[in-house]
Amino acid sequence: MPDPKRVLILTADAGFGHRSAANAIAEALQETHGDECTYEIVNVLDDEHTPQLLRDSQSDYDRIARDMPDVYKFAYEATDANAPAAIMDRGLQAMLYDAMRRVLIDRQPDVIISTYPLYQAPLGAVFSLTKKFIPLVTVVTDLVTVHQIWFNPYPDLTVVPTEAVRELAIAAKVPAEQIEVIGIPVHPRLSQETRDKATIRAELGWDPDLATLLIVGSKRSSLYVDVAHVLNHSGLPVQLIVATGGDEERYEELQKTEWHRPAHVYNFVKNMPTMMRAADAIICKAGGLTVTESLACGLPLMLTDVIPGQETGNAEYVVNGGAGELIEEPLQALETVCHWLLNDGQLLKERSINAAKLGRPRAAYDIVERAWALAQRGPIEKEAEQILLLPRLIEMFQQFGVKVEEV
Repeated sequence: MPDPKRVLILTADAGFGHRSAANAIAEALQETHGDECTYEIVNVLDDEHTPQLLRDSQSDYDRIARDMPDVYKFAYEATDANAPAAIMDRGLQAMLYDAMRRVLIDRQPDVIISTYPLYQAPLGAVFSLTKKFIPLVTVVTDLVTVHQIWFNPYPDLTVVPTEAVRELAIAAKVPAEQIEVIGIPVHPRLSQETRDKATIRAELGWDPDLATLLIVGSKRSSLYVDVAHVLNHSGLPVQLIVATGGDEERYEELQKTEWHRPAHVYNFVKNMPTMMRAADAIICKAGGLTVTESLACGLPLMLTDVIPGQETGNAEYVVNGGAGELIEEPLQALETVCHWLLNDGQLLKERSINAAKLGRPRAAYDIVERAWALAQRGPIEKEAEQILLLPRLIEMFQQFGVKVEEV
C-alpha cells in the first residue's frame, strides 16, 4: 500500500472566511480521501518565527475594518496596483520566508492548498531558492472585487469563484491555463442536508412554522444589532435567530433584550450550515464566505455592512444577481422584510431561486479533486529563473539578514 499523501492547508484568522474555507476543504478531503492521506491546517501568521507585525495583523484587521473603514479602504486601494503589490510581495517574502521554510520542513507536504493571499509570494521564494517546487493551489475567497496580492505565478492552480475574478487574474499575468472557475469552498454539510426546513427547526428548538430570519453578526459589524431591535418591534409574523459571532458585548446586550417576537440568541456557533438550511433568509455583512454559504443554500440575503474593497464586489454580486438587498440603515430592514413577505412571500421565493442559481455547494469537493491530482505528482526540482529574478531576491534577503537554507 502506498504511503499516505501529505496535504498542507494554509490559512489565517483575519476574519472568519479564510479559516472557514480551509475547514470546508479539510472536511471534503477527509470524506473523499481520508484513508489515503494525512492533512493539517496551519496558520503561518501564528508561527513564533513570524514577525510580530504580521502576527498582530489578524486582530488589527477586525478593529480597523470596523472602526476605521475609510483608512481600510485607502490602504486597500493604494496597494491594489501592480507596483505596490509587487512591493508587498517582496516585503512578505522577507518577513515570512523563515517561518514558511520551517513549516515546509516540518510537514514535507505533497501538495499545498492556500486560502490566504499573503502566502503565495513567500512560498514562491522558498520554492525558488531551494529549487524544490511543491504543488500549490490558491483558493481565492472573495467573489468579485479581489486584491492583486492574491495573484501570483507560483501556484499550479488558482481557483477563482467567478468569471469576473478569472479576468482579474489574467490581467495580473496569471496564465489562463492555470486558472479555474470553481467557487469558494463551503462546508460539505450544506450540500448533504436533505431535510425540510420545518424538521430542522424543530430539532433546533425553533418554531417549525414561522418565517425564520437568521441574523449573523461579528466583531467587524454592528448594524445587525439595530436591525434585530427594529424587527423585534415590527409585529411581523417572523422568528429571529441571532448569532453574534463571538462578540461577547453584543451577545450580552441581546441576551438582556425583551423580545416581542420569538427569538433565539447565540454567541459563537459551530452548526451554521444547519442553521442556514433551517432559515428562510439571512441578514449579515457582505463577507465572501457568508455570502457564498448563503448562496449555496439558496438563502436570500439582506446585507447590512460592506467592508470597502473586497466586500464591495460581493454585495454587487448578490444585488445584481437578484439574490438579495443591501441596506444602509435599520428601518430599511423592516421595509425589505415586508416586501419579502407580501403575496405569500413571492419576492422571497424569487430571491431564493436566484441565490441557488449563483451558489456552488460542491466547490470544496472540486477543489480537493484538483489538489489530489497534483499530490500524485508531488514536489519537483527545477530552476527558478523563469519564475523569479533569483539574484535580486537573494540580494534582498541578504540585506534583511534572512538566511537561505534547504527545505
